[in-house]
Amino acid sequence: MLRVLGHPKRLCNGITRRDLLTAGSALGLTLPAFLRAGAGRTGPETAQGRDKHFGRAKACILLYLYGSPSQIELADQKPNAPVEVRGELKSIKSTLPGCDVCELLPHTSRVMHNVTVVRSVTHPYPIHGVAYATTSVPEIDVAMELAPHDARHWPFIGSAVAHLEHRKNPASARKPVPDNIALPFPFSSQRTGEVQRAGPYPAFLGNQFSPHFTRFHGAATAKIAKTLADRTVEFDEPYAGVSPDSYFALGGEPAADITLDRLNTRKSLLGQMEDARRGRDAAYGSRGPRDPFRELAYSLVGSNVARNALDVRREPAKTRASYGHMLFGQSCLAARRLVEAGSRFVTVFWDEFGLAGSGWDTHWEHYPRMRNELMPGLDRGFSGLIADLDQRGMLDETLVLVLSEHGRTPKLNSAKGAGRDHWSQAYSVLLAGGGIARGKTVGKTDSIGGTVVDRPVSPKDVLATAYHLLGYDLETTLTDKTSRPVPIVPGGQVLRDVLA
Repeated sequence: MLRVLGHPKRLCNGITRRDLLTAGSALGLTLPAFLRAGAGRTGPETAQGRDKHFGRAKACILLYLYGSPSQIELADQKPNAPVEVRGELKSIKSTLPGCDVCELLPHTSRVMHNVTVVRSVTHPYPIHGVAYATTSVPEIDVAMELAPHDARHWPFIGSAVAHLEHRKNPASARKPVPDNIALPFPFSSQRTGEVQRAGPYPAFLGNQFSPHFTRFHGAATAKIAKTLADRTVEFDEPYAGVSPDSYFALGGEPAADITLDRLNTRKSLLGQMEDARRGRDAAYGSRGPRDPFRELAYSLVGSNVARNALDVRREPAKTRASYGHMLFGQSCLAARRLVEAGSRFVTVFWDEFGLAGSGWDTHWEHYPRMRNELMPGLDRGFSGLIADLDQRGMLDETLVLVLSEHGRTPKLNSAKGAGRDHWSQAYSVLLAGGGIARGKTVGKTDSIGGTVVDRPVSPKDVLATAYHLLGYDLETTLTDKTSRPVPIVPGGQVLRDVLA
């Protein structure tokens, strides 16, 4: 049985060990502690740019493919390129004219008429810059990539959305379903090595706007061998298959046998401790607010809405099967359920699992992993989400982004199983729903998919477009660590040619 729990930390606030054991054995302290642990790992609006697309998206689902898929084997096929470029996989027609896809994406090929493909994303940083792809940080380097707490970082787009929603309505922090949720487990928590990667963190907005990471409960049903340099290890791989009883839960939720009476008892005890702490602080001249993480814990547990939304076992078997019984697909299904329940921004990370340098980082065994692990999960998860949203009438109001930090080299390397290395000069992203045009390609690369020859697009333009569709004017400002107002995405421009 695979049970991914992340790395929660315990509180350290002066409460005695006896108090901690008494009050913290169930939800009372563990959920706030979990929220802190996840967080710790780490303007005025104008009419500018407003049009019929502004605010079209009620919610956003970000599908992030860590490690980065090859643009050539995603949606920028080069069938006439030399074999050392096009590789061993063939192209198949899709429902988007002029946009063939990889033969390993048969289900995706049938939903491409609902998608806009941007083939000309480009930037100068061929490293795993998750932060560069998902925040407004103007530049990235390896030191920042491996340092979530680096002071130069900017807020993750989901954190910025949660902050802006809170600014409009402070009560949004107590919604039954939070506005910034990330699946399937805390980012960068299931790879080898203690160094975590930067990216989905709130930076100068503060820990209360960190994503609420879920936990995955379930068993992997497939084994995958992964190579890192000269090391090959076999794993029980949830991205290749999970058991039908798999589901997700917000970190720190109480055990199933914790009744409301027991929960209320613990909440009452914790409230008494909180009152005592405030009394002590008042005696010494300090009047701080209630712990926001504990308030969030109470609000989450006080409602079953988030818990039910994350329990994909509640879906009909046919619907679950349409997303694929793999970790990515079931995460996509949970994301749909979360936005349906009222969450504003949900992220599904295809993250490293087991070895560092895994996910879509195919320096080694490119083709075995594409066939057995990566493409099947992407094919079912992405196509299942787009088809399901469309069938439910939710696609026009739900923005779906498929992003990665870069592309991969046009020319294959000579590693075991072949490989493609990092390449940021040209790569593709997929956009759908929420005001995005259906069935369109934007931008063009050269004959080997290595250089943009038409309509260069920055990752910041993609973020600017997302903010615009979600209804945030690009003149809106955040307050940075020096207390200065800064635009939410300086330098980013709305991609007008991808809009419906």
